[in-house]
Amino acid sequence: MSADPPRLRLRVVCRGVVQGVGFRPAVHRLATSLALGGFVRNGPEGVVIEVEGNDGAVRAFVEALPRSLPPLARLDGMEAAPAPASGADGFAVLASEAGQRLRALVPPDAALCPACRAEMDDPADRRYRYPFTTCTNCGPRFTLATALPYDRERTSMACFPLCPECAREYADPADRRFHAEPVCCPACGPRLWLEGPGSGVMARGLDAVKLAREGLQRGVIVAVKGFGGFQLACRADDGAAVAQLRECKRRPTKPFAVMVRDLAVARALVVLGPEDEALLASPRAPVLLAPRRAGAPVAGDVAPGLSDLGVMLPTTPLHVELFREAAYDTLVMTSGNASDEPICRGNREALERLAGIADLFLLHDRDVVRRADDSVARTGPGPAAMVRRARGYVPEALPLPEPAPVPVLALGAFLQATACLATGGDAFCSQHVGDLDGEPARAFLAEAAAGLEEFLQVRGELIVVDPHPDYPSTWLGETLARERGARLLAVQHHLAHVAAVFAEHGRFPHLGESVAGIALDGTGWGADGTAWGGEWIALDGALGWRRFAHLAALPL
Repeated sequence: MSADPPRLRLRVVCRGVVQGVGFRPAVHRLATSLALGGFVRNGPEGVVIEVEGNDGAVRAFVEALPRSLPPLARLDGMEAAPAPASGADGFAVLASEAGQRLRALVPPDAALCPACRAEMDDPADRRYRYPFTTCTNCGPRFTLATALPYDRERTSMACFPLCPECAREYADPADRRFHAEPVCCPACGPRLWLEGPGSGVMARGLDAVKLAREGLQRGVIVAVKGFGGFQLACRADDGAAVAQLRECKRRPTKPFAVMVRDLAVARALVVLGPEDEALLASPRAPVLLAPRRAGAPVAGDVAPGLSDLGVMLPTTPLHVELFREAAYDTLVMTSGNASDEPICRGNREALERLAGIADLFLLHDRDVVRRADDSVARTGPGPAAMVRRARGYVPEALPLPEPAPVPVLALGAFLQATACLATGGDAFCSQHVGDLDGEPARAFLAEAAAGLEEFLQVRGELIVVDPHPDYPSTWLGETLARERGARLLAVQHHLAHVAAVFAEHGRFPHLGESVAGIALDGTGWGADGTAWGGEWIALDGALGWRRFAHLAALPL
């Protein structure tokens, strides 16, 4: 009689973007296909898996797992170690494990996926035209998460109990919504309504969308609550509406982004290559700056005097509904704020701050936990270059060449500010904050920095600022360092730009190696106390730097 094949149990810890992206369902499917027992659950260090069964099947599981990732997942590390066998046969998805040592990442928000779009277009589907349709492959993540591990009770969906049908989908390993934390439907909410300034509720549900669409067609400005806050929308081909939006928003020349019905409309407005179209239609779905076609049917004031135009596809189910049966193909879709203020995220905040700008407000009752503007990228000869990193990209980590010796909180400069928290071997950038001209933007920078620390449960022990003594970001860093007794470090402005470019491309100088970069972004506080502008900077692997060339200084 032949002996039973050797039995093996392994504990596998997976790190990266592995929570909220359908990773546990993928693990469940792979394990059950190999007749393995055990469990999978979210934990503070990532996703924890224990698999048990035939030695060959367990090893096949470990080998196949990196090739079995769902679309939004990213596996940065996987550690496997033997565990005591228990004789387990079935494979289960367990409740999340809480803890202090957080190494898991919540994924960025993802644009509406094709499968959910197909359901919205199907009159026989229970989510037909439902403006909050989502699954494990799309929908809000970062902007609705309150803490890790990423589970429904730690999101702004916690107040919407699952209806029986959604609960069935959530519990079914074969379903696309298996453990999809934002899963919902018309029966369980969220819900949508339309208001005018001071007029109360005008309509609910699809009637609200219909009235908003009719208003847009007439040329009014509509405030739309999206994943990461409010956007201001008007017809992009209506010169009077665009001019009114500029005047009310106090934004005389800065270009507006244009949301288009589909790729065919985008091709009619700008010159796009295959990679550009793929990026527009990807889960990241940024605004893409591309060469404007002659005679593009948008108002001249959308991007006055510029040869490029920023275009984007509908990113949320609500955007899709605003274009359904509409007489327009293009909408200006810009941040829901006045000039120099952060994007509005709450209903009451929007009704108060945007009352002098928007004629109608398309609202819902799902809270936005974290503000996030649209990301912006620019076409080029290679991959698109990032101009503004926010929705679709944040809070993805930037891998560091070696772990930070202590948690480092960096607070940026003055223009286009963001915060960054480096901990362990990763650097986490906040969402785009913007220029720090006004007190609301300065408060947002403090909010974004505190949000990173709260989210990752790590507090910066080294605070990094620009050396300019009058930057609000420098003041914030000085205050935090003083309150915490933390070390404060000032890093020269142009050096930071050059180092950031190398970091963005994963190109770090090794010991004994030198690299060089050119920073031509404008003035910054120089290491010699003068105003620097065009700087040629060399970095070496010993972390030293030097300015080896520069534009001639000008007397002031």
